[in-house]
Amino acid sequence: MDPLLKLLEDHALHSHEQLAKLLNLGVEEVQRRIKAYEDDKVILGYKAVINDDKLDTDLVKAVIEVKIQPEREGGFDRIAERIAKFDEVTSLFLMSGGYDLLIFVEGRSLRQVAQFVSEKLATIQGVNSTATHFMLKTFKEQGVLMEMGEAAERLKISP
Repeated sequence: MDPLLKLLEDHALHSHEQLAKLLNLGVEEVQRRIKAYEDDKVILGYKAVINDDKLDTDLVKAVIEVKIQPEREGGFDRIAERIAKFDEVTSLFLMSGGYDLLIFVEGRSLRQVAQFVSEKLATIQGVNSTATHFMLKTFKEQGVLMEMGEAAERLKISP
């Protein structure tokens, strides 16, 4: 991976000047490469990692495993593209193993997430079964450790 992309992934708020200094490049070169990555849809956006536990929201997050019957012409793609368009869906992956799709969803309540599954997801032709798992607490999000408190310590290595 281009070191510039790795730096942007880890430190998206760095200025072009800071990135240029870290990479020993000119500022114009950094700007040109970032623009090219954005134009080529390699960089799709910039997003902050939010610790929802610090906010006064009752956001409910869930992971849904979905088994689907692939379509003759479209395979898994058409169904996945349809599911991805729902506002509740934050991420969607084609998986290997015991299920076909892994969907991350968010809602304002358990009821809203349950209604999404029963009224929107399960009614799609080709969806054979779902298994919903509600997230209870986040310890790490997108590579970022959430605040663990003073009790957090390194894992001990046993012989």
